[in-house]
Amino acid sequence: MSTAVALNLEALRSEFPILHQTIDGNPLVYLDNAATTQKPRAVIQAITDFYTQCNANVHRGAHQLADEATRRYEHARDTVANFIGAADRSEVIWTSGTTEAINIVANGMAQQLTAGDEVLVTEMEHHANLVTWQQACLRSGAVLKVAPIHDNGALDTDAFSSLLSERTRLVALPHVSNALGTLNPIKALTAQAKAKGALVLIDGAQGIAHGGVQVADIGCDFYAFSGHKLFGPTGIGVLWGKASVLQDWPVWQTGGEMISRVSYQESSWGELPNRLEAGTPHIAGAIGMAAGINWFSQLDLAAVQAHEQALLAHATQQAQDFAGMQLVGTAPAKVGVLSFNLAGSHPADVGFLLDRQGVAIRTGDHCAQPLMRRLGVPGTARASFSVYNTLQEVDALFIALKKAQQMLA
Repeated sequence: MSTAVALNLEALRSEFPILHQTIDGNPLVYLDNAATTQKPRAVIQAITDFYTQCNANVHRGAHQLADEATRRYEHARDTVANFIGAADRSEVIWTSGTTEAINIVANGMAQQLTAGDEVLVTEMEHHANLVTWQQACLRSGAVLKVAPIHDNGALDTDAFSSLLSERTRLVALPHVSNALGTLNPIKALTAQAKAKGALVLIDGAQGIAHGGVQVADIGCDFYAFSGHKLFGPTGIGVLWGKASVLQDWPVWQTGGEMISRVSYQESSWGELPNRLEAGTPHIAGAIGMAAGINWFSQLDLAAVQAHEQALLAHATQQAQDFAGMQLVGTAPAKVGVLSFNLAGSHPADVGFLLDRQGVAIRTGDHCAQPLMRRLGVPGTARASFSVYNTLQEVDALFIALKKAQQMLA
């Protein structure tokens, strides 16, 4: 049975209202999923139901609306915990997204690092997992080390291993490169870092939507991801951390909800997860994120992964046959991301001409300027695939690219 039949793509696509529109008279071909995924009706309905049925603040009200809002909000935490295999629901900390989650860890780590300590990242980092650690090291006097990549975009694992030392306090690396689609062997890398006594944070923004994330199996201490790249809404994300690490982690923000006792002279903090969740949370976002996870979890994971690999293989073959196209990032292990440049053309011009044909991609440095400099390009055009994309949409991408190339000649 083909992957397309197994997934019933026609029925699956019908659950995404935004996909059924035209751009300048052309059917929308949405290939910017590494930036954000589209939302199924189940997510849209869950958010609407919250605001129309039980909109209230959580944990505080003495009325039925607040009770129901709290029930849905905390059930969303259970959904996330089950999805990633967390040992306890208290290990799931709501954030505004991956960036805030990484900053929570970096803020606390900066208070523990001392001069001469080392933090290890990679050349393929998104700015959120590079600048954050750069600044933490500048504040603490720690040394930021960078593991190099090969020319094809794969991590140089031998160099990574050689950079680990007894002074390595934390390793932060992406599950998947947002710019290249490189899939890192995070379980093996985590084991090496843990053998040196380092904490490990995985930037899971790009990895989470491809399924199969089990934090206990990875062995990391922190895993950060966003809802909007997992078919949920923007403005909501998760920091998962081992309870043994988070229970004494320096607080990120102070205010309501996260306290235990307050006087004019001093304050004490509550238990997990409250101690790291100050203020009124994004309640609708958490509920919507859980709805996205529930929708995704109903799919056959093996079929989803096979389908995305089929899309990538089809796109890669066409790219290799496309005169004047340079692929950027050809690591052996990749998810559905195709970064490229057309000879003699700026990525922004390519993206503009594709948009006029209804094809939505991303162009620029993808918040990875050091990576672009390492690869010797100013930026790339990037097509990124998700479960609702089709082989016909890949074909439409290359038909549009041929027209763009002719216009730019």
